[in-house]
Amino acid sequence: MKCKDLFLISWKKLWIIVVGGFVSILLHNIISALLNVEEAFFFILVIFVLPIYFLVMVVYSIVYWLMRRK
Repeated sequence: MKCKDLFLISWKKLWIIVVGGFVSILLHNIISALLNVEEAFFFILVIFVLPIYFLVMVVYSIVYWLMRRK
């Protein structure tokens, strides 16, 4: 798998980020409510990992687009 396949923006990846964010929020709340335990994995995923991945995709796509224009 090439770096281009992971980091270029596509609608499919954007929907995965959005749906993954909602599912992570729901799982965090459900696990916390059912087990009375503060669950951190899904919280960290939705607060840090998904937004950082989105920003990296945006920057990579812009740089890739600018390099191809030359």
